[in-house]
Amino acid sequence: MPSFDIVSEVNSMEIENAVNQANKELANRFDFKGSNAQIVLEKSEIKLSAEDNFRVKTLVEMVMGKLAKRQISLKSVDKGEPDISPLGHARQVIKIKQGIETTVAKQVTSFIRDTKLKVTTQIQGDAIRVTGKSRDDLQTVIAAVQGHEFPVSLQFQNFRD
Repeated sequence: MPSFDIVSEVNSMEIENAVNQANKELANRFDFKGSNAQIVLEKSEIKLSAEDNFRVKTLVEMVMGKLAKRQISLKSVDKGEPDISPLGHARQVIKIKQGIETTVAKQVTSFIRDTKLKVTTQIQGDAIRVTGKSRDDLQTVIAAVQGHEFPVSLQFQNFRD
């Protein structure tokens, strides 16, 4: 039976490239000369630190701009609140979301069920498997899901006949 998977994944190399570009810009920016501002990538988190809240906000704007230029959906990015120490030093964490949470997966599966097409959906961990007898039905489901707005960015993989 034809099937495909709906996933929400972010290419880790693109994140690494965006952070490297932001670090290069940080080294060349005049307003950050002599400061100890940092952009560090650790697994699925980007950690920012600077002397004050204004500089951390500037770092966030730089990183978000670089992520957007690298074709990373900003729906997959979760900006935390900046932590400001009593001495004025500020830190902020940007988390990269991988996978589809169960609540969002249930929204997607109920949306697919509401299309009244002859397909079945299964939530498999952080992915959704859609199967059907007709390739046309599966392609209609892909078009419908792409046309609808969900809180995460969705990709389609493993289209099999």
